[in-house]
Amino acid sequence: RGEDGRRITSNAPVKGLSNETTFNEDTADIDILDGHIWRMSEKVSARAKATDKAGLVVTLKLKTSDFKLVSKRQSLRHPTQMADTIYRTARGLFDQVSGKGPFRLIGVGVSQLAAASDADREGDLLDPNATKRAEAERAADKIREKFGKDAIIKGRALR
Repeated sequence: RGEDGRRITSNAPVKGLSNETTFNEDTADIDILDGHIWRMSEKVSARAKATDKAGLVVTLKLKTSDFKLVSKRQSLRHPTQMADTIYRTARGLFDQVSGKGPFRLIGVGVSQLAAASDADREGDLLDPNATKRAEAERAADKIREKFGKDAIIKGRALR
C-alpha cells in the first residue's frame, strides 16, 4: 500500500548518479546495447556537469531475461565527468560479462562523487587521444549549451 513510517528528508547527500532503461523486449543485440551504454553515459555525464560533481567509480548494471542482476564496477584513477570516459569504462565492463544476454534492463552510473574541480585533470599516458576527446566533448558541451541538447549528436547515439 506504499506506507512507510520513516521521515522524508530532501537534503540527503547524493551518493551517485545513474541512468537505466528497461527494454520492451529482451535483447542481446550488441549494437543496440552499445548505443544505450553511450546514451546513458551522456546522460550521467550531463547530470554530473550540471551538479558540479564527478565520479570515481563507474558501474554497469544488467538484468537478464530470467531476472538475474549482473553488476560490475570499476574504479578510475581520477574522478570524471566525461561521457567518453564513462562510456569506455562501462563498455569495457560490458565486454567482461559472460553470456551477453539477452537483457531486459541496462544501466550506467558513477559513484564515490567528488567535486568537479577534482575531475579530469590529468591526461592518460596509456591513451594519448583521451585529451583530444575530452577537448572535443567540452566544445560540444558549449555548443549544446548555446543551441540546445540536440545540436550535436554522435552517430553511436542513433543505434
